[in-house]
Amino acid sequence: MDTGAKKLRVGWYSFTCCEDSTILFTELLNTHWDEWKDKIEFVDARVLKTKGEMKNLDIVFIEGAIAGTEQIAKLKKIRENTKVLVAIGACAVTAMPSGWRNTFTPEQKQEIQFLVDRFSHLPKVEPLSAFVKVDEIVSGCPMDEGTFLKVLNKYIT
Repeated sequence: MDTGAKKLRVGWYSFTCCEDSTILFTELLNTHWDEWKDKIEFVDARVLKTKGEMKNLDIVFIEGAIAGTEQIAKLKKIRENTKVLVAIGACAVTAMPSGWRNTFTPEQKQEIQFLVDRFSHLPKVEPLSAFVKVDEIVSGCPMDEGTFLKVLNKYIT
């Protein structure tokens, strides 16, 4: 039933990670769809639709760490087009475990330098907060389901 209330415009994005939080998110959709369908509009979420619209978003959820220059540009574009940005999972919050190469010895770093160069990677893998303002965090690997639901429910009108 359409109540005529404005739906929360939501985006879901993923950077460098194993996308375990995306899998958990899709499972949560299975469980909560009846509750959310009249309150949330998933405007840009590659896991749900092939064509999205990255503008006028109320809230975005981003999992994964930032490993390359192209990712920085996309992250900043996302930030410019949303009111609330939520870092999802350990990689988005701390850059680990995706940032494991940050802990390499100088010899190991030298051994992989050709890959870092070839893919325009940054010298270090960074959390989202290194480049943009993060409004909320949901830690865990995968994300903590209870915390995710609390954050989402905070913004659902």
